[in-house]
Amino acid sequence: MAAPRVRCPTCKRELTWSEDFPWRPFCSERCKMVDLGAWFAEERAVPGEPADNINEEGSD
Repeated sequence: MAAPRVRCPTCKRELTWSEDFPWRPFCSERCKMVDLGAWFAEERAVPGEPADNINEEGSD
């Protein structure tokens, strides 16, 4: 069975999902760090309610 081909989420370069790309799903360490920087800059987020609006158990 051939290894699947995927696209890097950052630069869209196509790569084979294998040990040749230790940063997968990214094609390189640079693309991985660009993505991490976008999370730190709050350019990316997981959808949902902001944490401020969530009631903690036992608090009123």
